[in-house]
Amino acid sequence: MSTTPGSAVAHADNDTDIVGRKSHFDPAAGATAIWIFQGDFYVSSRPDLFLTAVLGSCIAVCIRDPAAGCGGMNHFLLPDSENRDDHYPSQALRYGSYSIERLINAILSRGGRRERLEVKVFGGANVMSGMSDVGARNVDFVEHYFANERLPIAAADLRGTWPRKLRYFPTLGIAQVRELRDAEADEAIKAEEILRSRISVSKHAGDVEVFK
Repeated sequence: MSTTPGSAVAHADNDTDIVGRKSHFDPAAGATAIWIFQGDFYVSSRPDLFLTAVLGSCIAVCIRDPAAGCGGMNHFLLPDSENRDDHYPSQALRYGSYSIERLINAILSRGGRRERLEVKVFGGANVMSGMSDVGARNVDFVEHYFANERLPIAAADLRGTWPRKLRYFPTLGIAQVRELRDAEADEAIKAEEILRSRISVSKHAGDVEVFK
């Protein structure tokens, strides 16, 4: 199953779907990096890989069950939309409520239990000038979502004004995050602007690490 930046058309919940996804071996981490783009999610029980994403106003939710030895990440663009067509799940994955539900269900299908889930959330920056603060809306949504679900957020890096690059090791629950500046930030913001133009719509806690 192929995934490209901004496609919001692919998702996975098993390790066989690595083939055809954007990935590379990171010698410093000693593990394979799998990119999670907007509208995507991935769940794995493999200790030799990590999940990575670039986040502007988008949100990435990272969830694992330590006892089951599996975890995953999603990457959503907006909280929800009354106008989305639920007959197209690949489109619905752009929206937080559906994307988080799919991520949790994929972990539960691998033997996870809700009472053991460890939740970490990232993103929601105000990176796009001249627009309403979509990042703040996303943060408000994700905080209320997990409060309503009675799932505590173990760690978070949210809001701010700069894009972030996130790495998450799903079997270990380790999250590493850094802010993007200058050319990297400009590239991330441009990519998000392009994606949003295609869509019609009416600091650190826990074991979050900074990496270079």
